[in-house]
Amino acid sequence: MKTFSKIPERGDFAYQTLVAPYKVTGESMHGGRGFFGLQLSKSMPFGSVRDEEGHIYSFTRSVMAPTGTPNPTKFFYLSTRIDGKNIRMDQARMAERGVTPVPALSLQGDTVRWTNQPDDTGHPWELTANSETFTWKEDNLFQLEGRLLGNGMQWYLPGVEWGTFYVSQIWDVSGVCEGRPVKGAILLDQVYMAEGGAIHFKKDLVVNNKMHVLWWSFATVYKDGTYDVGSFMVGHDHLGYAIFQNEKGEVRTTTDIECVTKHKDGSYFLEAAKITLDGSEEWEFLPDPRGEMIDFVGGFPVTAQQEGRWRRVGDTREPDHWVAWGESDRRNGAARDVPGSDIN
Repeated sequence: MKTFSKIPERGDFAYQTLVAPYKVTGESMHGGRGFFGLQLSKSMPFGSVRDEEGHIYSFTRSVMAPTGTPNPTKFFYLSTRIDGKNIRMDQARMAERGVTPVPALSLQGDTVRWTNQPDDTGHPWELTANSETFTWKEDNLFQLEGRLLGNGMQWYLPGVEWGTFYVSQIWDVSGVCEGRPVKGAILLDQVYMAEGGAIHFKKDLVVNNKMHVLWWSFATVYKDGTYDVGSFMVGHDHLGYAIFQNEKGEVRTTTDIECVTKHKDGSYFLEAAKITLDGSEEWEFLPDPRGEMIDFVGGFPVTAQQEGRWRRVGDTREPDHWVAWGESDRRNGAARDVPGSDIN
């Protein structure tokens, strides 16, 4: 049972979160309505793929809704081929892309489609998604397609003035990037916010109040064909949720989640992290040696973006491909209600 050392005001639920799976459809991703008094702000496809040499390519595109307010994200494309040491922004390739403020949007049957406007400058792009499949094409850069892993995931955080409703889908993808065969996983996140709200930027109940310690979504497909999919957040007060799924169709949720983190000396990036679900189930973060997205530091987003892999402690299955692009913020804290510190 939760305990309250500080009594909140009316309408303040002390960052308690609702979390559940949801049935993915093209119509739902089309985003034609709001929820809980919030409106669709944007869709955010993002993820990482790896080639046969182990190089990582990570990318995200801002897909604004007509009701949304933009943040500084437009199109980011990063890879380890820039310096071989970290996941770095490829400024030359980013400059060639179309950065559509509000894309063309259509729904045909169960398939939703987002694409550049006809008069946009830069290379064209297209995203499609339905209850089973996903495609993402950035002309002259990459082309990916794949299958939905598990079900959609959703969480809702109420607030006195503004809250957040957040929805995620994760896709097992393969294709070609920079002319090389790749495989990995892509998330399609969609966030509903108060009017004028922008994720990581304005009226963001979590980030603007410096509340979270860890926030991650991940997928691992193992060589034996099994998989794990999950999303979780841990923060201060009662902030926290987890939703985990697997190939058996098992879907588990909890708000009983704790974490411990260790950041590298003189760095915003994690050396190690572990989460505990329901008091006993432990998962650990395995940072990729080249997984630090150092070009985001000091810019936007304000949190340290990092790739790696999440693994249940003691799991010996061999991974085939995966994504675990998430964030920590040492300034916010090392664990729930444990004060953080900046780099000296």
